[in-house]
Amino acid sequence: MPQYSLTINGQSHQVDVDADTPILWVLRDTLQLVGTKYGCGIAQCGACTIHIDGKAARSCSLPIGAAVGKKITTIEGLSEDGSHPVQQAWIEHDVPQCGYCQAGQIMTASAFLAENKNPTDQQIVEAMNGNICRCGTYTRIKAAVKTAAKNS
Repeated sequence: MPQYSLTINGQSHQVDVDADTPILWVLRDTLQLVGTKYGCGIAQCGACTIHIDGKAARSCSLPIGAAVGKKITTIEGLSEDGSHPVQQAWIEHDVPQCGYCQAGQIMTASAFLAENKNPTDQQIVEAMNGNICRCGTYTRIKAAVKTAAKNS
């Protein structure tokens, strides 16, 4: 089994996994970083979203080899104490109901806002499109992204 060197949340990790192992399972099963959720397994729901070199990426379909040499950030690494503007806006707007999709939603929103500091409502909707919330909190998600943009 090959060994891979990964930088996750600013720390180096050595993992021995098969080459086709999705990074999601490396995070959850090998490294016990369970904030990133498994949703659909086909990169359609967004629950597994992480950052690869600052860009949102669906970890359930990304093989480990595609992450080697890149900076990986998970929800655990977004901020140590939940102080990231997106996390704070999520709390302010009481976004989560069941909470299952929220790590992926937050990671998508934070990557989007890193590139677009003053988004329009339509840009927010487009950026968050594809992150499925089974509870339907889309109105609160959009409001939280707008608040986070103002507070970033």
